[in-house]
Amino acid sequence: MSVVSLQVCSNCTRVYVERPMMDEFLDHLVRATEKLKIGDPADPETTVGATISPEHAARVLSYIEDAKKEGARVLCGGQRVTPADPNLSRGHYLSPCVLADCTDDMRVVREEVFGAVASVLPFDTEEEALRRANDSPFGLAAGVMTRDLRRAHRVARRLQAGIVWINNFNVLPAGVPFGGYKMSGYGRENGLAALQAYSQEKAVYVEMADQVDCPLYKL
Repeated sequence: MSVVSLQVCSNCTRVYVERPMMDEFLDHLVRATEKLKIGDPADPETTVGATISPEHAARVLSYIEDAKKEGARVLCGGQRVTPADPNLSRGHYLSPCVLADCTDDMRVVREEVFGAVASVLPFDTEEEALRRANDSPFGLAAGVMTRDLRRAHRVARRLQAGIVWINNFNVLPAGVPFGGYKMSGYGRENGLAALQAYSQEKAVYVEMADQVDCPLYKL
């Protein structure tokens, strides 16, 4: 089923990959991206639906065009698509895009695209990856993919994000609080934290001793 055309606030749009794994990772990512089915979101076989408006489609495409001008390579997608179903002809569909050769200062990397665009960037050390990942005004969600769970917990602890997934992404059980750091907002959805947002604390003190020990009474 479509997840609103990947117009998801916690979408994984910046992907940092350890340099020796980059070529293999990109190969897998492109092949998986090209298998995504674009179409009617009411169809269970569909994985990518339309953008919400012509203006939004144009905005997403502008990020891709700017990235190309700044030196990024489009490995797949990033184009307008017209589904075969004539009933969908009025929709504004875009093919999911994978960008390589990205740098941290590109607009597509620095800003929230709210579209099916993934910018892939290499890193060499764990410390570098953390510094670059945290160098953002946003901090809603992050993910760590590794076989080393010690490393995963170490990195997750230092990532400036309201939720961090380890070896998974965008999984939101009802009991797990979801919310951001920095410009990604405050407050939480789901879990006890969400219930607390709809309540107020009140303290009530009851004196049970025979003699009242209150500083005001001693004045």
